[in-house]
Amino acid sequence: MDIQHIRNATLFIHYAGKRFLIDPMLAEKGSYPPFPNSERQDQNNPLVRLPISIDNIIENVDAVIITHLHLDHFDDAAKDALPKNIQMFVQNEADALEVKQAGFLNVEVLSKDSAFEGIQLIKTEGQHGRGEILNLTGEVCGVVFKHQDEQILYVAGDTVWYGDIKNEIVQHHPEIIVVNGGDNQFHEGGSLVMGKEDIYEVYKASPQSKIIVVHMEAVNHWTLSREELKDFTEHEGFASQVLVPDDGDSYSF
Repeated sequence: MDIQHIRNATLFIHYAGKRFLIDPMLAEKGSYPPFPNSERQDQNNPLVRLPISIDNIIENVDAVIITHLHLDHFDDAAKDALPKNIQMFVQNEADALEVKQAGFLNVEVLSKDSAFEGIQLIKTEGQHGRGEILNLTGEVCGVVFKHQDEQILYVAGDTVWYGDIKNEIVQHHPEIIVVNGGDNQFHEGGSLVMGKEDIYEVYKASPQSKIIVVHMEAVNHWTLSREELKDFTEHEGFASQVLVPDDGDSYSF
């Protein structure tokens, strides 16, 4: 398995011989207005450039997985760049309809027993914040990858730590866990994705797993930096299990 962090939540995963693109946000730096009611209102999104060209990102992709349809997970640039006949996986029928309306022809809703070319793709639970903010953020999901020739991979998606995340870890025993960890927030409502304490809970639930933390410093409402997270993992004694990639970094397992 090879995992390349592109930018924000966008990942390129080579798993059991197939190439998956996760949550493609492919616009040029500064293409979109900042998310409102949050930090850095003077900076447009994305905050940083893509580390590689769009052509190199989408070249030879076999399937795309979209955990939800927020702009920083599936944007207009991705809609324009991706081949319309590519296999797309989404979390529910509402998202499937919207992706089909964008012109994509092969759209499948993830379930607990989805598969692609012999690879199990298991839809997992997620919670995009806590309390009343959930009325704004809507439904999200993650996905577990399983194949007899690979380690188990869990891509948690845009979620905070809560009981269902622990349940997914207990059920699937992933060796590799990717979490979205920028602690993104609006001025009210609290964390929308994992902060450092949430990531610590992931580690405590699965101390043998390697944890890759993405969704950092790429859109204006982030509040947890890479350096702060690294300092925290060192202080708490679990830095050896946590990888905090720069944009473009790759790992093999």
